[in-house]
Amino acid sequence: LNILVDTGSSNFAVAGVPDPDVTSYFDPELSSTYRSEGIEVTVKYSQGSWTGVLGTDVITMPKGLYGSYTVQIATILESENFFLPGVKWHGILGLAYDALAKPSSSVETFFDSLVRQAKIPNIFSLQMCGAGLPVSGSGTNGGSLVLGGIEPSLYTGDIWYTPIKEEWYYQVEILKLEVGGQNLELDCREYNADKAIVDSGTTLLRLPEKVFSAVVQAIARTSLIQEFSSGFWTGSQLACWDRAEKPWSLFPKLSIYLRDENSSRSFRISILPQLYIQPILVIGGNLQCYRFGISSSTNALVIGATVMEGFYVIFDRAQRRVGFAVSPCAEVDGFPVSEIEGPFSTANVASNCVSSVSFHEPALWIASYALMSLCGIILLVLIVLLLIPPRCQHRYTDNDVVNDESSLVRHRWK
Repeated sequence: LNILVDTGSSNFAVAGVPDPDVTSYFDPELSSTYRSEGIEVTVKYSQGSWTGVLGTDVITMPKGLYGSYTVQIATILESENFFLPGVKWHGILGLAYDALAKPSSSVETFFDSLVRQAKIPNIFSLQMCGAGLPVSGSGTNGGSLVLGGIEPSLYTGDIWYTPIKEEWYYQVEILKLEVGGQNLELDCREYNADKAIVDSGTTLLRLPEKVFSAVVQAIARTSLIQEFSSGFWTGSQLACWDRAEKPWSLFPKLSIYLRDENSSRSFRISILPQLYIQPILVIGGNLQCYRFGISSSTNALVIGATVMEGFYVIFDRAQRRVGFAVSPCAEVDGFPVSEIEGPFSTANVASNCVSSVSFHEPALWIASYALMSLCGIILLVLIVLLLIPPRCQHRYTDNDVVNDESSLVRHRWK
């Protein structure tokens, strides 16, 4: 089975019944090792959803990790806009932390199972290739997933690490953005509203609405195009040029600054327009049409495939950090389309750009106890008035739908 690698969710799930858009599926009734747990689970993404049943089975992988390992797996019985026409995959491998696992964090993630059973280091790395390739049509998109370590041949130069701020998604801290070398001059908390994550399952670079608006204005101002349709920026229209003309020279470089492990320093990852002005289709044999690889988001800044295709990304869970290095496959016409530079001083940046509520602070503990006391008084009044015992806690059922903020990469056909 071909599996979509998603660092923005935590369930391992495969097609368990025939589907018009799936070439192969796993039939649990034909397996002598599959054991159903009888627990229904539903996962809803911003694009698509599926419902299935949790179970366990023995898995093997064709390369690298020799042996068989027992893992928890959801067999997908129903889905909506999840398996898409033309996709080459039959399931999804969630590699985020168990905090995101559905229906609860008691589900052991695929990678946690491997670390425990195979005794591999608690680290994996991902190289996504496809820079400059058409996002639809024919073509082969390569890449590598390394479980348990780092492969030196998959990167050039140094690896730069940024701390993981919270272990659910791979949440990081972004300090600023530059377009064409010009700082957007936004409060750094805007870049982390309400979180900034590294998610291979999200197709585009997604930016909080205020940041997205500032980026579009800066690109439009910096680009060599005088008039440009607003529909291109919002994703509703494509922009087309003669096939002999490459439009990338018309657009600026985009840089994202991340806090270094040494909090007084930062480094920047930069993508050239070849990564965010993406070829889609050819019209009439003469026109090549492109889309804008950046979109707005209401709840996160998401470093998705648009950016990740420029880098070898290391998810070092053991040391609670995410690393970036330049990927040798991030080249278009023989020229690199990604860069990493540093270190830079963070003297002019806030000490913490991530808005968070910490209950380690005494004042917040006092406030929480006061609110609980008030809640208790209200409940007592309700008992007296209604003469029935209240249910203070919502009991989550196995089939509750919980939204993940990741949208599915269509295998880089997107």
